[in-house]
Amino acid sequence: MLMRNLELLRRRSGDADNLDRAEYLLLRTLAAIGPSDICTLAAGLGLDPSTAGRQVAVMAGKGLVERCSSATDRRRSIISPTRQGLDRMNGERERRRVATAELLDGWSEADLRTLGEMFTRYNRAVAERCLVPARSDPPDPLAATEALLPHPAGQG
Repeated sequence: MLMRNLELLRRRSGDADNLDRAEYLLLRTLAAIGPSDICTLAAGLGLDPSTAGRQVAVMAGKGLVERCSSATDRRRSIISPTRQGLDRMNGERERRRVATAELLDGWSEADLRTLGEMFTRYNRAVAERCLVPARSDPPDPLAATEALLPHPAGQG
């Protein structure tokens, strides 16, 4: 129900520049963990590498990400967000922030804090259970989840 409601809110925004859910998550993950190979990116997203590879191919065609050969292994591609991809991701994040703020307008500070704490706890539990490190060296895919979650004041 939660995912359906979030998708409903996204579609109702009416903005033609919206990224779809997969594009937004992939760009957010790359922004959090930095340029990554497909296996690391797939692990950070909880996807198999072939699915992540297809998403990257579509997004590269739209100019949202770019591939370059790894400096240490020419057989590996390193995926990075483009300036256009980051700009669209930031625009989407701001639209989502505004829409969420409007939706939660009138909630008490205590309720908002509790909601944030519970979602943070839930997202960490899912990441710990479902995201496994890729075969390659760091970055750790759990770092993507941690980088995307809020941190209490003074903890990062």
